[in-house]
Amino acid sequence: MSNVVIFCDFDGTITKEDNIISIMKEFAVPGWKEITDDILQQNISIQDGVRQLFSFIPSSLQKDIISFVLRDAEIREGFSEFVQFTREQNIPLYIVSGGIDFFVHPVLEPFGPIDQIYCNEATFDEERIRIHYPHACDAHCTKQDCGCCKPSIMRKLSDQQQTRIVIGDSVTDFEAAKLADVVIARDFLAETCEKLDIPYSRFEVFTDCIDIVKAQL
Repeated sequence: MSNVVIFCDFDGTITKEDNIISIMKEFAVPGWKEITDDILQQNISIQDGVRQLFSFIPSSLQKDIISFVLRDAEIREGFSEFVQFTREQNIPLYIVSGGIDFFVHPVLEPFGPIDQIYCNEATFDEERIRIHYPHACDAHCTKQDCGCCKPSIMRKLSDQQQTRIVIGDSVTDFEAAKLADVVIARDFLAETCEKLDIPYSRFEVFTDCIDIVKAQL
């Protein structure tokens, strides 16, 4: 087994766009954008924000949303090759996502099996979609309301002897990036790393990630 372990974001990283934003544009009532802005500006927690966003949407739309995401989601170029590369090198690849299970798993199914997928969960037995957070913050997390707590997952699945690589694009990846030995970033995460002088490598497609990971082997 490789001494390298990879923790990769889903929305906006594996997919070209954030699927939650796409779902909100397609299905939610007015008011969702203000909540999204509050999440990005860290005025409210990711956990509270995502729960509020999906509370706008009737549970009866579950199948319609899944169909929409499968049609709409574009996979970033090179991801299939990247998954194959991690298999060939015996590198653990964990998907850690603030996304929701009912669309994350169907989108990733063609690329499986992937070692493990950690994301939030939805239930549809009430009038509106309810979001649940099975991957809670551990005692070392400074936030305690992350939703899917990426740093806690990293601490659980890796140790100081391993080279921990984080691949991401957004505010939800920043706390994980602080724990990483290698950060591969784009968009908001790259901008934040620059502002705070956190070393990172920029990527556009997943073949870039292959080259960066190879340098760690």
